[in-house]
Amino acid sequence: MPEKVVVDSGPLVALFDKDDDYHEQALRFIEQFRGILISNLAVVTEVAYLLDFSRDAQTDFLQWVADGAVSLEEVNTEDFERILQLTKKYSDLPMDFADVSLVAICERLTIRKVASVDRDFSIYRYRNRYTFHNVFWES
Repeated sequence: MPEKVVVDSGPLVALFDKDDDYHEQALRFIEQFRGILISNLAVVTEVAYLLDFSRDAQTDFLQWVADGAVSLEEVNTEDFERILQLTKKYSDLPMDFADVSLVAICERLTIRKVASVDRDFSIYRYRNRYTFHNVFWES
């Protein structure tokens, strides 16, 4: 069974922004990754917004998603109760909607591997206090 990793917006922005501090790391990660990247519409929206400095970067990213490079998981009604709990729990950070929705999806799909440039996923806890494993830095 292929490895499943939930991907946050940071690596995706870095992949399509040559001036991003993490661009080379994002290239290595994508070149070496052999599995299924999972994300959601909140992350796609965030990435498209952060790439708004370049129509080419935006369209390249959107085409990459359209070509199936990322499997998009819908946030469902049941996820919102957990999203609300997590938003309250991490109110001191605070957790943005993209992150909190990814944590809820991870829990529902029982995936603990994430790809993120943020340290937040080292703070967030999966249900039952398990930590997330950030594979972005392994390539």
